[in-house]
Amino acid sequence: MATSRVVPMKATQMKVAQVAKPRADFEIVERAIPEPDAGYVRIKVQACGVCHSDVLTKDGLWPGIQYPRIPGHEVAGIIDEVGENVSVWKKGQRVGVGWHGGHDNTCRECRRGDFRNCQNQKITGISYDGGYQEYMLAPVEALVAIPDSLSDVDAAPLLCAGITTYNALRHSGALPGDLVAVQGIGGLGHLGIQFANKFGYKVVAIGRGSENGVLAKKLGASVYIDSQSTKPAEELQKLGGARVILATAPNSKAMSELIDGLGPNGKLVVIGATFDPIEVAPVQLINGSRTIQGWAAGTPADSDDTLRFAELSGVRPMIETYPLEKVAEAYARMLSGKAEFRVVLTMGN
Repeated sequence: MATSRVVPMKATQMKVAQVAKPRADFEIVERAIPEPDAGYVRIKVQACGVCHSDVLTKDGLWPGIQYPRIPGHEVAGIIDEVGENVSVWKKGQRVGVGWHGGHDNTCRECRRGDFRNCQNQKITGISYDGGYQEYMLAPVEALVAIPDSLSDVDAAPLLCAGITTYNALRHSGALPGDLVAVQGIGGLGHLGIQFANKFGYKVVAIGRGSENGVLAKKLGASVYIDSQSTKPAEELQKLGGARVILATAPNSKAMSELIDGLGPNGKLVVIGATFDPIEVAPVQLINGSRTIQGWAAGTPADSDDTLRFAELSGVRPMIETYPLEKVAEAYARMLSGKAEFRVVLTMGN
């Protein structure tokens, strides 16, 4: 007796979490699964981090965003389809996409290899739809390979919070043995402490409340400073002054109060994004030749370095996961500041 085999039809629709207009609630809707153009790939999203910078999309704070828009720039998944002229990347390959969503290769900065400061940089989840969806399209210049030993859930936050802290520290000028302080023990800070420890710095963690001390030392800090009971700048000076202070908590007042904790040639590296001004007197910078520097995430090449270093060193994010359908709850949890410490959406693919 002849038998027949039923071949399942390939899905043509996908679930996405979109924002219809600035400050609108998230909507879970269905869209057609898109086809990649030349130079693009389609990614079957496995996990996507929920980052505080997604506020820029959710609230329409970035100029020129077109709506409806799907946020998400901490994407981990599998290449599901490739467009024309894509030869390096293959179907079935595990890849990630971070904040840096592409560059033009023609502007002055790109011609000098400074892709991070491309004048026409694309930003994932802002310039085009990000990872709060089951499938997404990305240009090949935005991709990074994910090492086999890293799970999708672990890799996703490393593509923004991870690369930002790793890249800022390795370009800070601090050398092994130097005193490096990390302000904030949150989504950025808990990774910054780990990376700083693995770089061989003497790590000082600065947080609010004595209860954070145990965790800070578990993450790799040698010293914990409670900013609620002491003045961190004074405590840093007792230790000789910091070569680098990595400011991760988006609190401009707290950052301003740390400047006097820098040692000679010390540098305050700002990665906690806020719109309030940092207050500093010129004499604070002149005395001791101190500097203040901002740092954005980095390119896919930097993401590659971050993932491989994390793979080798054991640096991992602390994560809370939510299914895509609970995106509003996940986003609110991130905004609350109570998450420990990164929030990641999973697609169930």
